[in-house]
Amino acid sequence: MTTNYSARTSTTGNASLNPAEFEQFRTFLKEACGISLAENKQYLVTTRIRRILTENKIESLGALVSMMSGFRNSSLKQQVIDAMTTNETFWFRDTYPYEYLKSNLLGEIFGEKGFGSVRVWSAACSSGQEPYSISMSVEEYRRMKMGSLPRQVEIVATDLSSAILEQARKAEYDKMSVLRGLTPERLDAYFDKLPNEIWRVKPSVKDRVQFRSLNLQDSFSTLGKFDIIFCRNVLIYFAADLKEDILRRMHQTLKPGGMLVLGSSEGLAGASELFEMVHCSPGIMYRAK
Repeated sequence: MTTNYSARTSTTGNASLNPAEFEQFRTFLKEACGISLAENKQYLVTTRIRRILTENKIESLGALVSMMSGFRNSSLKQQVIDAMTTNETFWFRDTYPYEYLKSNLLGEIFGEKGFGSVRVWSAACSSGQEPYSISMSVEEYRRMKMGSLPRQVEIVATDLSSAILEQARKAEYDKMSVLRGLTPERLDAYFDKLPNEIWRVKPSVKDRVQFRSLNLQDSFSTLGKFDIIFCRNVLIYFAADLKEDILRRMHQTLKPGGMLVLGSSEGLAGASELFEMVHCSPGIMYRAK
């Protein structure tokens, strides 16, 4: 049920959030990082932005948006983006993309004529669970093939949030994090146990992943070409026109016949003519035409 905010306001820090300020913030967020914030997300904004207002002694959400309009407050802008784009994630999400990567995709790519690294892009990588899951799948493929790979595998992981990227680079996770999707066998094989119930990803998995800051609204030209792109559970936050634009630019970034992996609830929007559907029961992937 949508709450009617025209009749009352909700507290944010030391000031109130009114409909006009909320609309200003929605516009800022869409322009800054492409997120199309629904009209009933006032509570999400108050929850995530309250600490920033308090710490910076800013009286209202409207004042915050005004302060972020200039280049002088780029660090404040990044704080807000970090707060609004940090999403829940876990290891080997939905299982089938990683199993299909290990059992089919890597073998197909290695079987083709080619030189240089096999390249995988984890877009919107969050705190690192997705790219490290991909790297663990590569390790498992390598072990299946008697400990060697025909070519090196390079995983490029990108995200908009500088804070979450720093966390991902550190590759250290608490007990609650490692319990979300990791089997005891994988935890033992691919992590080193540290004091205070912390686990660190082993170098054999970690060193394969490179983290870079990237706004999906911006050009992908500096990333190079990829054999596989994982872009999972992020397009749902974008408006339809931006979603289509991102998918078309990702198609240009894929090598001929490269594979696109989307979230289980996501589709190709207006870019379906660029891909053919590949069934990898129980899921679906998309091969670039």
